[in-house]
Amino acid sequence: MGELAALDEEEAAFWRSLIRITTVLPRALEDQFLPETGLTNTDYGVLVALSEAPDRLLRISALAATTALSLSRISRVVDDLTRRGLVEKRRCAEDGRASNAVLTAAGLAKLEAAYPSHLVRVRASVFDHLGTGDIRTAGPVLARLAAALEAAPPTDDC
Repeated sequence: MGELAALDEEEAAFWRSLIRITTVLPRALEDQFLPETGLTNTDYGVLVALSEAPDRLLRISALAATTALSLSRISRVVDDLTRRGLVEKRRCAEDGRASNAVLTAAGLAKLEAAYPSHLVRVRASVFDHLGTGDIRTAGPVLARLAAALEAAPPTDDC
């Protein structure tokens, strides 16, 4: 392995800002969102993923991939949401070893009720500090970085 080039000043500043955002932004979003809605950012992300899925149903492994959570973490989140009546867990008919998560009517209602609070937090934390040009420029860059980091979700849905 050859010698690695150190980050230059611009790269180092970009990297520090990116790390700071990935640390501070989730906390900033959740600090008021959780008390207002009873949902964590993770809960909200899971409910959104299920609401956007066909029949509001995803195999647990696909839900893990979609939300970038480990299988053990998504299982705990789904179990908690199931206890709260927001999600239902069902055995996969095609593969008895697998389970599906299904958004319940109560889960959809909770998601819809939480959306205004989520929107307020996202606007106040991010978009109120950016101009249209910033969004137009940064959006594709962030999408490219995200795509490079993400693994393709499983396609074997039940």
